[in-house]
Amino acid sequence: MDYNPPAKIVGAMIDAGATKAALAARDMILRGFLSGALLGFATSLAVTATVQTSLPIVGALVFPVGFVMIVLLGLELVTGNFALLPVAWVEQRCTTGQVLGNFAWVFLGNLLGSLLYGALFAGSITMMGSVAPDAVAQKIIAIAEAKTNGYASHGLSGLLALVSRAVLCNWMVCLGAVLGMSTSSTSGKIAAAWLPIFTFFAHGYEHSVVNMFVIPTGIMLGAKVTVSDWWTGNQIPSTIGNLVGGGLFTGLALYWTHRPKGGKGPDKAG
Repeated sequence: MDYNPPAKIVGAMIDAGATKAALAARDMILRGFLSGALLGFATSLAVTATVQTSLPIVGALVFPVGFVMIVLLGLELVTGNFALLPVAWVEQRCTTGQVLGNFAWVFLGNLLGSLLYGALFAGSITMMGSVAPDAVAQKIIAIAEAKTNGYASHGLSGLLALVSRAVLCNWMVCLGAVLGMSTSSTSGKIAAAWLPIFTFFAHGYEHSVVNMFVIPTGIMLGAKVTVSDWWTGNQIPSTIGNLVGGGLFTGLALYWTHRPKGGKGPDKAG
């Protein structure tokens, strides 16, 4: 199995960020749409596995299948882009407008894919609303309520905990994207990406794109959560936390210590 050293990985991160920044809006939305749906598939799989086995660790073990598919197909996940585009921007390989545009279009695509899969999933497990939610649906309802009302019940402390969990989440998720660049082997990419994705999911951290599926799907299934609860009580703060965790602790941290010679980091300025 081949292996790329850290400096080469960071070079690949810069190239990937620049390539993603230059994508057409159509491609960002379409690739983001597919990523949102695939993470929805992975999340419902993880919930199903947890319910069937009564072991949450089993759900965490199977969840990375969605991320692996996204990596291998070269799709767009806004949380992963939070690490890659900032390093390309620091290297002056893309503009501020391109970075913000990518984040916006990919976020929209992720949201649309998550919502469509969520609607199809909710309809399929309730026979289009004609039967009561089963154990898997009840678990999704409980998760949606915990991710919104659960934090809100603790006031400011709950909000800070949510943001902290979002920071920790994307620290790991972006490591998954980065470690996938450590090899050109398909099996190597799968193994390398699996490790941090399993780690974040097993901890129950907050991933904004996963939440684009699980919270609105919970609402569709009958969770006592409003759309406002979803956005103000989770989606917005989890996205902010994901941006900090992925951009600072993975993307820029690795760039600053392993950037290729001639990089434009702080000690290269001027």
